Amino acid sequence: MIENFSFSLLATDGKARRGEISMPRGRIRTPAFMPVGTGGTVKAMYMDQVRGVGADIILGNTYHLMLRPGAERVARLGGLHEFARWPHPILTDSGGFQVMSLSKLRKLTEHGVTFRSHIDGSPYEMSPERSIEIQGLLHSDIQMQLDECTALPADAKEIERAMELSLRWAERCKTAFGDQPGKAMFGIVQGGDIAPLRVRSAQALSAMDLKGYAIGGLAVGEPQAVMLDMLDITCPELPTQKPRYLMGVGTPDDILKSVARGIDMFDCVMPTRAGRHGLAYTRRGKINLRNARHADDPRPLDEESDCPAARDYSRAYLHHLVRSQEALGAMLLTWNNLSYYQKLMQHIRDAIEAGQFDARAAVITEGWARGDLPPL
Repeated sequence: MIENFSFSLLATDGKARRGEISMPRGRIRTPAFMPVGTGGTVKAMYMDQVRGVGADIILGNTYHLMLRPGAERVARLGGLHEFARWPHPILTDSGGFQVMSLSKLRKLTEHGVTFRSHIDGSPYEMSPERSIEIQGLLHSDIQMQLDECTALPADAKEIERAMELSLRWAERCKTAFGDQPGKAMFGIVQGGDIAPLRVRSAQALSAMDLKGYAIGGLAVGEPQAVMLDMLDITCPELPTQKPRYLMGVGTPDDILKSVARGIDMFDCVMPTRAGRHGLAYTRRGKINLRNARHADDPRPLDEESDCPAARDYSRAYLHHLVRSQEALGAMLLTWNNLSYYQKLMQHIRDAIEAGQFDARAAVITEGWARGDLPPL
């Protein structure tokens, strides 16, 4: 059994990186996409399905699990892996993003943030130390520092203030995390859309010698071009031999373009949320199963897919389920979407190993551009 957390860089192709994280609960092949298990569940999926489509790691949401069912309760019940029946690695976010985005009544100080639950209005306090404590109670394998994420666009002084506060909180999180064999704490680069702030944040975090680094505060309202510019600026400032995680991203196109800039890990609710709203991701691009064109179509979403949801069910049936608001519709489309995302990551990893990333990315992009099959 592996005892320590480690990251190995196995191959590069341009700036694209093929690597592997090793830790006691398993190996994570990178570039990796982490399905989001907000409240201890990847919505509309059984955990064995999540594993079956190729996921090595899932993400748990500290804020939501803290509010319901409660971190102490999860700890008493054996931790999140036992609670959710997922014995593989779990990354937990710090709760900071949700505190900032969901809580209308909150007060931010140097110590931390006090806020009221969006569920019942109960008061809570989240400090860097409490965030790490909660993630420890959940038995998280990769824990994130508490940070302040500012939505874009924002005032430059506000972005700088939040970035500097996040750096001070990173130091406190590192102290609170201590030495936990087999586990890791990642710092989070902030700085909005201001290049010098991103550089300053990345350099300061690198000096802390953490086990991994995330890039936060992107895909929060800015155009894709701005996000990619920030990656171009930030990635060269991060240690080569540590994993790089782009938080909350994103679309398949975002992932391709971010891998090309040196990103190793991704998470996003997009494939699961889209599945619950009638939208399928495929090698031919996005397909809206609500559209009437599918009502009499006996063809599957993708006859070449190895996912039963994509290969074995007709578009007409999927259309019927979605329009009838049947739970099975959300289940099948989420299954398809997570399968597609994981297959995309496997294609990316294989292409980097073969030194063919740019060529493979072009083929994938051309497939999306051609679009769906013509209507019958």
